Amino acid sequence: MLPFSIHKQVKLALILFYPVKQAIAMNTKYLFSFFVLIFCISARVEAGQVPPAEQVCGKWESSGKQLVIQIYIEKGQFVAKLIWYSNTDGKPLDYWKDVNNPDPKLRTRKLLGMSILSNLKYDNSTNSWEDGIVYDSRHGHYWNASAYIDKQGLLHVRGYWYFKFIGRTMIFYRV
Repeated sequence: MLPFSIHKQVKLALILFYPVKQAIAMNTKYLFSFFVLIFCISARVEAGQVPPAEQVCGKWESSGKQLVIQIYIEKGQFVAKLIWYSNTDGKPLDYWKDVNNPDPKLRTRKLLGMSILSNLKYDNSTNSWEDGIVYDSRHGHYWNASAYIDKQGLLHVRGYWYFKFIGRTMIFYRV
């Protein structure tokens, strides 16, 4: 035995169908305008959900397609970890270790998943992230770091030695 009688099922179907019937009966011009309005409102609400400081969060691939990083917030600061890189010589990603690290105790840690950017703080006045530290695993060096997102949506991460004009910038695309 069904939980509803046939009569109740038909009545429920008519009640559920009524808003659809009314929408179809409306002038299609108004119906189209209504859906455009709903779309614009939802897009605006969704775009406003990410504060400017958190726009840097997410996955980013280097312009040379050599690595992918994940930027996220940890303990109130922006950090990044390495989640993919291309220079593997046919070996699995988790095979590679931090062999060039100046600290011998850290030379056995895996590159995959390693934190390579830390301490970034958002500066509202310049719409950039400053005072960070970036780690270059190829050479085993730590550098000062800053970052900003340009008008095209590209992330520019600059590693430098005390002064920004003494450094190098890497460009990333959002993945």
